[in-house]
Amino acid sequence: MSLDWATLSEGELATLSIAGREAAFAEIMRRHRQPIFRMIRASVGDTGEALDLLQETFFAAHQAMPRYDGDRSMRAWLSTIAINKCRDWGRKRTVRRFLAFATSIGSEAEAVADDQVWADDVTGDRQELDRVTKAIADLPAALKESLVLRTIEGLSQAETAAILSISEKAVETRVYRARAKLLERLGGR
Repeated sequence: MSLDWATLSEGELATLSIAGREAAFAEIMRRHRQPIFRMIRASVGDTGEALDLLQETFFAAHQAMPRYDGDRSMRAWLSTIAINKCRDWGRKRTVRRFLAFATSIGSEAEAVADDQVWADDVTGDRQELDRVTKAIADLPAALKESLVLRTIEGLSQAETAAILSISEKAVETRVYRARAKLLERLGGR
């Protein structure tokens, strides 16, 4: 007798995954990879990096599955892991940029190329989308995380507050400030 993975609850899938049923974890990934990817993509502003971070997120989730609390939403749990991966990526990127800057000042070494490559030949809509995505990615982490979870991923204020371990009022304030900064950066459009 084979299980219908699509009908199982997230808690049941977690239990089966812990027991070694890889198909159970595959179902968890199938259910959550698109929203988690969108959240990461909005946080880092680069599709290639987002795909790498998505893999890291699900790898970390698979390793941490025995610590999953079945009373908690799987999406919220995965979102927390993804946000932590994005924060780690941001710290590493800051260090790499600093080292690249220090290297270019301290010696005549070749400049370290920026990993981000933006296509020049995309349509106007695609360019605008990239511009907005980059502006979101450049927001301070606290504002970016609240904005992405609340507006892009459509999580409730309570869910966003739980994921970020802040109050609902703090979520509201951060989203307001993030929108104001975006309007300022994008020229009021």
